[in-house]
Amino acid sequence: MPVVDLHCHILPGIDDGSKSWEASLKLARAAVADGVTHALCTPHTLNGRYTNHKQDVIKLTEEFQDRIDQAGIPLTVFPGHEVRLSGGLTEALDNDDILFCDEDGHYMLLELPSNEVPHYTKNMVFQLQQRGITPIIVHPERNNEILEEPTKLQKFLEMGVLVQITASSYTGIFGKKIEDCSREFIKAGQCAFFASDAHDLPKREYQMHAAMDKLAKEFGEDKRQEYLSNAQKVINGEPVHLDWQPLKKKRKKFLGLF
Repeated sequence: MPVVDLHCHILPGIDDGSKSWEASLKLARAAVADGVTHALCTPHTLNGRYTNHKQDVIKLTEEFQDRIDQAGIPLTVFPGHEVRLSGGLTEALDNDDILFCDEDGHYMLLELPSNEVPHYTKNMVFQLQQRGITPIIVHPERNNEILEEPTKLQKFLEMGVLVQITASSYTGIFGKKIEDCSREFIKAGQCAFFASDAHDLPKREYQMHAAMDKLAKEFGEDKRQEYLSNAQKVINGEPVHLDWQPLKKKRKKFLGLF
């Protein structure tokens, strides 16, 4: 079965991922070695530091594919965006300056700020859905507010968003707390698939194969196949349905009161 990586930063020189063509080809080889056959190249946009315009990303991805083919690397790449939740998102959509996970614009990677879930997030999700877009919230297990109270993700799941967990979060690269949070989301059926979120940085290597093996060991081979299938459905613009359960809210500790 093809292995689709829906989130990686392997285009050169346009965000905090790859810094050169040499690094990009190295990352492409690493992806293939990790079992990836198709990769959506998703540089940051609208995050306050990087605004990568749609046509620039398309052009760079086409050149990357040419270089991949010349190097004999069996990887197919597609242009995409990791879109930061921001006030400029609506304007960028109006200007046709956003790339989606699929050609028909059904799915979009949506990144929350690292430290919080902004108060207007729910409204923005609603606006996207009014345009026929299903947001995919990326790596919520690494958002500090959600990490402290994982049930805060539920209100977005109730609206019909999808969730992507970083493979290396589940394998423990970012520490036990993030690993445990990832497992909670997986166990409750709240995650649709893994992605590498690969960068040319320490601790940001490919971990897709290790995460899939761990998933199959902890939750069964059917779960591995489900994650692989869901990623394919997204890139093809096909419906993905989650059968999820709510998490229990953490009890507050009243130390020293009794």
